[in-house]
Amino acid sequence: MLYDLLYKTVLTRIDPELIHDVCMDAIEVTGKVPLVRDVVRQMWGRRPAFPVPSANQGGPFARPVPGVLGLAAGMDKEGQAIEGLDMLGFGFIEVGTFTARAQGGNDKPRMWRYPQMRAVRNRMGFNNSGADEAARRLRALRRTPRGRSIVVGANIGKTKVTPLEDAVEDYRYSAAAVARWVDYLVVNVSSPNTPGLRSLQSVEALRPILEAVREAADRAARRHVPLLVKIAPDLADEDLDAVADLVLDLELDGVVATNTTIDHDLGEGGLSGAPLLPRSLEVVRRLRGRLGEGPIIIGVGGISSIMDAELMLDAGADLLQAYTAFIYNGPAWPGRINRALATVPAGSAGRAWR
Repeated sequence: MLYDLLYKTVLTRIDPELIHDVCMDAIEVTGKVPLVRDVVRQMWGRRPAFPVPSANQGGPFARPVPGVLGLAAGMDKEGQAIEGLDMLGFGFIEVGTFTARAQGGNDKPRMWRYPQMRAVRNRMGFNNSGADEAARRLRALRRTPRGRSIVVGANIGKTKVTPLEDAVEDYRYSAAAVARWVDYLVVNVSSPNTPGLRSLQSVEALRPILEAVREAADRAARRHVPLLVKIAPDLADEDLDAVADLVLDLELDGVVATNTTIDHDLGEGGLSGAPLLPRSLEVVRRLRGRLGEGPIIIGVGGISSIMDAELMLDAGADLLQAYTAFIYNGPAWPGRINRALATVPAGSAGRAWR
């Protein structure tokens, strides 16, 4: 209730991108102060008693994941606040999107809130300091015991100035830079804010990118780095089937479904938040039917409540991600959702570990 009051009376009066940056800086600083960090975790970010198991026990990744709900890419674009976001109760953190070269993103304004819809529209354009700087931050994180304990994924995309015909090498560079320091990689070909990017979702364009990223990541990390592809909710069903078939053919580790949608009349950019849930559920359900029980599905798009989360798990997701609901529901929300999901009886939703 206090956060809701703060959001309505103060935060909504400040430019969305500015308040995003201020909050990320605050989370970063708080996550680095031991006593304060511990108090915040105890108040808001307490972990469930039982984590999602490791791969050798049927789980999605090489080591246990503290909670089913993680943070979607786009919130921590630089990988700067991982410790603080972990403190708030997210089970895993996906950072980025990182590109091979640093870029400033699209012109401002480029983020808009729609509180009545519980939605956000953005046309950020992959603003980030580049894959090399991301690797430096991630390397520093992994030098500490606490940093090594956090399950982290990296989302990589194409640099805006890179021609589409050179996309393979662009993705390869980013993968090689960050793979050693993460638990999994996500190839993002579904943002609507980089010209031509979504055309890379066609299987003809996507196959060489995924093959190159997998080879570069595993070589750089000297181990298998789980590789997933992030897709748009706007793909036609037959295109979803084609991507699923490609995932099976290449023996990829899974899919992140879904990114923001351009199916709206609010202006340029992708819409995230509550309006996405119905289509995201359809996409996850169709993917699970096509993929079978093997590949991982991370369900994201419109999850705002425990009921939404359970619906996504019932549709076939193994793990969940959120972004917009975190903005509207506040810092106590991710921990509360993860603790609630851990009480769902085994087998009632998702895989056997549920």
